[in-house]
Amino acid sequence: MPELPIGLLRTFAVTAQTLNLTAAAGQLHRAPSTISMQLSRLESLVNTELLVRGQHGVRLTPAGEQLLGHAYQLLNLHDRILGAFHNVDINGKVRLGTHDQYATRSLTPILEAFVLSYPEAQLEVICDHRPQHLVTLLNEGKLDIALVEMPAQSEGGLRLAPDELVWVRSPVHNVHERDPLPLAVFVEGCFHRDSASLALQQTDTAYRIAFISQSRAGVLAAVRAGIGIGVIPRSTLEPGMVIVESGLPPLPKTDTTLFVAEDTNEATQRLAQTIRESPQFSSSGQPPLSETHAAQTVNLNAL
Repeated sequence: MPELPIGLLRTFAVTAQTLNLTAAAGQLHRAPSTISMQLSRLESLVNTELLVRGQHGVRLTPAGEQLLGHAYQLLNLHDRILGAFHNVDINGKVRLGTHDQYATRSLTPILEAFVLSYPEAQLEVICDHRPQHLVTLLNEGKLDIALVEMPAQSEGGLRLAPDELVWVRSPVHNVHERDPLPLAVFVEGCFHRDSASLALQQTDTAYRIAFISQSRAGVLAAVRAGIGIGVIPRSTLEPGMVIVESGLPPLPKTDTTLFVAEDTNEATQRLAQTIRESPQFSSSGQPPLSETHAAQTVNLNAL
């Protein structure tokens, strides 16, 4: 009976998440041709087609969907075993502060890999919508790492990827045409909310706060329901909303920014290095989408 190499399963899992050979190649730091060859080899080992390749990417066959679940289980077990033996001497607390737009998206595969690779490390994550508050906690010695969204022209931290704030609405509700303009925002102190208020005030655009939430999920649910206009980074656009490109004032450009405290332990340094080198934070993410096009994004989780 043939054996399934872990490397081939990892390539398959990443490709299944990105649905794009070029994107998978970027995450795995290999050439697209190498990714294609590895997938073909895996298909020959299981004696069935796993992916259908097309002009605009790939899609899983029913057999591919079935294999994907097994691949995740094997990869998680493999990484847990290696982590238990190779990194057993790397321990201590790692206190990370970030916005849930990162914690629930780009950071998810990174944190998953970290807890599997460093089982003795004690990861603690705090989500907060106020970037400056998290930086303050780090400066006060209450956090070890802060991954936050900062204004592009501000100082401090390592700038990982450029981005910009955009107005978003539901594709089926013309909420952006209402007067006053209803906003769906975080609670006070949020950079997104403050930026929206300032931009509207500077252009004498009447607005009102229609929905307040402490979570990104709550704000986006209100946007999809047509309760109000939202403000998010362009790179985090999700299905069920479109960017309003005209009729509203421009919003600030931003940077995904990494702050690391001084005199941190080895586990903290490993996580910071992983974030710095991660393809998830090497660019601004999804390409710009106009008001007339709904967002089409994929989960870029990689094991």
